[in-house]
Amino acid sequence: MDFYVRAVTALSRACGVAAALMILAAVLIVCQMIFVRTVMMESAIWQSEFVTFILVGATFMGSPYVLLTRGHVNVDLLPLYLSHGARVKLALLASTLALIFCAVLLWDSVVWWLEAYEGDWLTSSIWRARLWIYYASMPIGFAVLSLQYVADIYCVATGREMPFGMSPETRL
Repeated sequence: MDFYVRAVTALSRACGVAAALMILAAVLIVCQMIFVRTVMMESAIWQSEFVTFILVGATFMGSPYVLLTRGHVNVDLLPLYLSHGARVKLALLASTLALIFCAVLLWDSVVWWLEAYEGDWLTSSIWRARLWIYYASMPIGFAVLSLQYVADIYCVATGREMPFGMSPETRL
């Protein structure tokens, strides 16, 4: 199981790098779009749509890395008042519910992606981009996020990680 945790950690980090590169690409394309519109006085056909899709994709692709690094918003008022044992149970419950939620979204996003792929869905703009390419970030992100939740549940259940990042002595 340690190999699984290491592999999922590496996969979550790779998703974080991919998300960062997607955001960098969006910034560069916005700069290119501004240059094309203001300096060259030409219209931008694909840039706005591409930036929108790539930023949404970066959100889904980056979510496993955010979970890995505990970068999400976390209200830890209740865990501060609980004993260590209760904190472990609360962390396992919260992670299990989040895993179920992610699994449902994974299933739905795979169905949606497959419909876009098989139906050869295109954007309605003049660019006519294939939507299945952009929709792929959802099932990929939710799949890796689900794997990361399984790794987190294992690590908390076995004592390899402290729930909510709090040591057993932390209490109010």
